[in-house]
Amino acid sequence: MLRILAGFAVGLMVCALAPSSPSLEWASAQAQVKKKGEKKGPQPKELPKAPERAPFTVDDEATAEIPGIPNARVWGDDAAAFARLLPETSGPWLAISGGGSDGAYGAGVLTGWTNSSGGRPDFSVVTGVSIGSLLAPLAFLGPRYDEDVRKSFTTITAADIFEDRVLRDSLFDHWPLRRQIEQRVTPKLLAEIAAEHARGRRLFVVTTNLDAERRTVWNMGAIATKGDDKALKLFRDILLASCAIPGFFSPVAIEVEANGKKIEELHNDGTLTAPFFVAPEAMLAGATRPPISQLYVIVNSKLSPEFKMVPQSIPGVLGYSIGTALTAALRTQILLVSAAAQRHGIPLRVAHVDPAFNFPQRGTFDGKYMQALYDFGVAAGKNGSAFDQAVPGISMRGSSTAQ
Repeated sequence: MLRILAGFAVGLMVCALAPSSPSLEWASAQAQVKKKGEKKGPQPKELPKAPERAPFTVDDEATAEIPGIPNARVWGDDAAAFARLLPETSGPWLAISGGGSDGAYGAGVLTGWTNSSGGRPDFSVVTGVSIGSLLAPLAFLGPRYDEDVRKSFTTITAADIFEDRVLRDSLFDHWPLRRQIEQRVTPKLLAEIAAEHARGRRLFVVTTNLDAERRTVWNMGAIATKGDDKALKLFRDILLASCAIPGFFSPVAIEVEANGKKIEELHNDGTLTAPFFVAPEAMLAGATRPPISQLYVIVNSKLSPEFKMVPQSIPGVLGYSIGTALTAALRTQILLVSAAAQRHGIPLRVAHVDPAFNFPQRGTFDGKYMQALYDFGVAAGKNGSAFDQAVPGISMRGSSTAQ
């Protein structure tokens, strides 16, 4: 099975793909073909230069804000600022990780959970990172969007996500994904999110601010409440940015105001700074309990290492190395959140792809694979097995089964 890799974003929901990913090998092959062609034919025209950003300083960044939207965002490592965004009363929280096409698992769990004996909770807070950022608004709005969730993971193709065209700052052009987001994030959806925000519920999405090298948590309900065209564009841009894998997709420029001038920040994949997000580490480690009555985490990945011989190629070695690092980060984050939950007396349940799932994935965005993983998640969500243990057993030995 494919393992998480910070190397691709997708799906109508996008994030890091897998170390053994055929997409990486495919990209490498495409590059090799182009290089061979260049030797025999005319050299390609130089790519147009990107517009220069106006220079700004660390002091500007410290005061930067979204004009007209108070509390639109906070630093993801600032516990005091994050606390100001939270609901006043305690309730169940849901955090959704990245995972690329494996996001089909989380989509299945959510829809199966709707039809379980206990039903799906009405979450007071939903957070999403990368693929989870695109799934989170639908999870936030509840079961009436289950059919949209299903379609997003069982009808998607690579052509719906990217074009094989090298840009100055990325290997692929993600305009098809931008178009998908624009079609799905409508003024109606924003109005529904704003209504839930007014009830006191919160929807957070994480991006990585490249200029500051820090995690940014966006208060999507506050943005939706603004409700105008600029707010709609910002909402869409944040989702795209959270999925923008460095080098593969271009970072997203987001305009802010600082010290009386407009500047453009660059934001990209949230998994760079958070495999999934619950709260700033200082809050988790602190003495004050966050307003969480029950914490659910959906991890769109397997958590145990899997043996498979690494191809001796640049994409093979790079892909496996990044995948190993990201899976290790997931395990570390789960252990951190588990320790915090125990300290604060918060019941924690973690859903993750069972090692028993071994449906073959043949190519990038394989529809049969995603359908099988979605169905697997539906069954787990419906029968309650998705959250059948407080914290998954995290073995560093993993599976010895090669595929």
